Amino acid sequence: MKSMIRAVTAIGLLGAGLAWPGATDGRAQTRVTVAAQAIGLVHRVNPTAEARIGSAFQLVQPMIAATVRLGRGFGARATVNLEGLTIPNGELTPGAWGEGFVDRRHPHTYWHEIILEGASRLPCGRRLQCRVGGFAGKGFVPFGSADPMTRPFARYPTNHHLAQILERAVAGIQLGVGPALIEGSVFNGDEPERPGQWPRIRGRFGDSWSLRATIRHRDVAEVAASLAGVSSPEHRPGAGANQAKRHLGLTVRPAGPALAVFGEWARTSELDGFFVYDTWLTEVAWRTTGLQIQYRFETTDRPEEERISPFRSARPHLENSILGMSRWTSHTIGATVPVGRFLSKGCVVTFGEVTAGGVRSTAGTVFDVAATYGKTTFTSLSIGLKVSWADHRSMGRYGLSTPADHGHGCR
Repeated sequence: MKSMIRAVTAIGLLGAGLAWPGATDGRAQTRVTVAAQAIGLVHRVNPTAEARIGSAFQLVQPMIAATVRLGRGFGARATVNLEGLTIPNGELTPGAWGEGFVDRRHPHTYWHEIILEGASRLPCGRRLQCRVGGFAGKGFVPFGSADPMTRPFARYPTNHHLAQILERAVAGIQLGVGPALIEGSVFNGDEPERPGQWPRIRGRFGDSWSLRATIRHRDVAEVAASLAGVSSPEHRPGAGANQAKRHLGLTVRPAGPALAVFGEWARTSELDGFFVYDTWLTEVAWRTTGLQIQYRFETTDRPEEERISPFRSARPHLENSILGMSRWTSHTIGATVPVGRFLSKGCVVTFGEVTAGGVRSTAGTVFDVAATYGKTTFTSLSIGLKVSWADHRSMGRYGLSTPADHGHGCR
């Protein structure tokens, strides 16, 4: 299967925008857009590890993104993320995990995305619109849902590493027929261990694959299903457990950009199903003039690994360091209010988010929630200010899958 996906990917990358003269964008001109953002916020979390109350002021999601459209369906994009400088020890986030961090969201790599992409039309009759696309570089794998950074909340959900596969060396092909889109890719399985680390190409690129099928009804509704096989994501040399991943997602905008409802389910299994992690998540965002209100419900299984400090687990990771599994259930409500604009594209908004939830150990685990946190419930409060310049496209959606922009401006 891997060899087939490699061959199809190569054909798609060579053909997109070149072999077919009728490209998606027929204008032979270069267009460059630049966007930037940063969020300063104050956290208060009760409890953190060792039954303490945690408070912090942090600068998160400092990014600069550039998109270049070369005409005839071709383009490139790059996103620089500076969290390795602003939050080297992670963002205080109850339930977060991944890349060796626990209860702190890991900083993303400095080069978050560097992607070349192309898209062209195919002749397939008068009634159907057929398209082909391809992409290659470093970025998101066509699996799961959009990056939480592009969604209504500042705080990431617990399921980030169950519902997305990011910061990999990836090559993919896309085929669209009418409202349907199928994407396939190959990539390296290993996830980064620090912000300055690049994907391991030699011996790892092409050891993992993904498929995603999407049906989109204009910009009103979208349903997507994904499959992926990820080789040794938590052990960079390749000796760790493999993962089989599944995802279903639904987005509905019954009133256009004023109301958006998103739901997803995902499952990741390791060691042929010995460890199985499920997640259910729903987000609702309602926006009117001068105000946005958002709500999130989530219940997510998290692996509990042997820790080397209250907020870190050992890397490289092996399956014998897993102590069990915990289930995090939370409700989050937030509000966002525009403060003002500056120059032509600048925007400042203020926001607040409150989370309340509970955590419990699942059956057969030796991890003790009460001993680690002092209790089985948790709360968190985040208040902050977001400064942005220009709208940015949804990260991780390349070529044919790039959605219409539903307003990442002053909100």
